[in-house]
Amino acid sequence: MYNQPMLKDDSLKGKTIVVTGGGTGLGRAMGTYFLKLGANLVITSRKLEVLQKTADEMAAETGAKVLAVQCDVRDYEQVENMLQKSIEKFGKVDGLLNNAAGNFISPTERLSANAFSSIIDIVLKGTVNCTLAFGKHWISQKQAANVLNIVTTYAFTGSAYVVPSACAKGGVLALTRSLAVEWGKYGIRTNAIAPGPFPTKGAWDRLLPGDLAEKFDFKNRVPLKRVGDNQELANLAAFLISDFSSYINGEVITIDGGEWLQGAGQMNGLEAIPTEMWDMLEQMTRSAKGS
Repeated sequence: MYNQPMLKDDSLKGKTIVVTGGGTGLGRAMGTYFLKLGANLVITSRKLEVLQKTADEMAAETGAKVLAVQCDVRDYEQVENMLQKSIEKFGKVDGLLNNAAGNFISPTERLSANAFSSIIDIVLKGTVNCTLAFGKHWISQKQAANVLNIVTTYAFTGSAYVVPSACAKGGVLALTRSLAVEWGKYGIRTNAIAPGPFPTKGAWDRLLPGDLAEKFDFKNRVPLKRVGDNQELANLAAFLISDFSSYINGEVITIDGGEWLQGAGQMNGLEAIPTEMWDMLEQMTRSAKGS
């Protein structure tokens, strides 16, 4: 059942939701489900050609309205323009899904200052730019609204070899929790999702090129022994962006099959021990205790 839609029809009817980085991958999957639930959708990215093609395909699949707006989230003026176009098209915006991101795997000492900054600018500054522009608008209009940020489990644990992303996502996590408190009085909820492995063709090919993806099999790192299905993430995102979650504020919900917990426990690697060896270890322990 995990690949089935969760919410009832029209759960997002009348709402307009903006998804940054909505032209491909998980952003597209979440946006498509929002449309199926009755929402108006705005998708943004830097590549208008890809974006418009996606918007046309999403509209054809769902029969709903999709607006594609070219926007580099690193540029605050472009973000303000994107917000204005969204309002002109649909009258208002009810939810913002900050999904635009960038990442690469590298030993940190190999990174230039510019490489580090490029990830910080997209992930942290881009999220701040969108949240600030939308938040200012909502507060001025006295409009209740909803911000949903996509982070990662290493936002709270840290991770080697993706240090710029870990720093940036850690900042987004702090932003989420801080604004949940500060903007709650305006009726603006702020939450986040920390997905585990949800492989998408483009992003994972860039992150793990060649045969690296096969060698670094994420299923082996997940207690449930599988990766996530896009619909599972879309279900969670739709719930958090909907009014069904209206008392959830400042939360970060992990959806990773237990992956980060498996990596965190000191002895979790012992799952590699075969049953016969456990039998032998048990006998050794009993002998040592004289029992």
